[in-house]
Amino acid sequence: MSFSEFEKTYFLKSAAMPVHFPEDTGIEIAFSGRSNAGKSTVINSIVGSNIAKVSKTPGRTRLVNFFSVAEHKNLVDLPGFGYAKVAKSIQKQWKIVLEEYFANRQALAGIILIMDIRHPLKETDQQMLEFCSTYNIPTHILLNKADKLSKNARLNTLKNTTDQLRTYQNPITLQIYSTLKNIGVEDLRKILINWLEL
Repeated sequence: MSFSEFEKTYFLKSAAMPVHFPEDTGIEIAFSGRSNAGKSTVINSIVGSNIAKVSKTPGRTRLVNFFSVAEHKNLVDLPGFGYAKVAKSIQKQWKIVLEEYFANRQALAGIILIMDIRHPLKETDQQMLEFCSTYNIPTHILLNKADKLSKNARLNTLKNTTDQLRTYQNPITLQIYSTLKNIGVEDLRKILINWLEL
């Protein structure tokens, strides 16, 4: 399998508030994670181009960015959370927008939650998981930046993280991922193809 299903993906629009979201139809998969988890890089690895802007400064994604894979089938890059240097007023606005999106977006079919494999399940990650559990949103976790650890360390982290996820009620799966070493990219594409019904 190649990225042919995703190669025509294009930027659809950015939205600061729910009223500016695209029409709530079809299927959407949202990408969430802490500000330094690598969301934009992961999206770029899936579609095979630099469609999502990657910043060296965490917390720069302040809008909800929609990318169209096919008609009424979108990938959504959500604002990163947990970055302390962002003003409290902006953090509060993000929280309102994200809660509205998770609670009311009918097109939302699943969440890709990205964590740094060296620091998984931070408090903010657990808050996001609890939110997804409350709304019974299927969640697939990427233990990203796997190239930073040895193979044994990756597997140990995978096992330990899996053990800690048993308390949540929503469907949760997880995998090891690295854009740099191309680890897990095809596995993630298969999941997205299934969720998006491509």
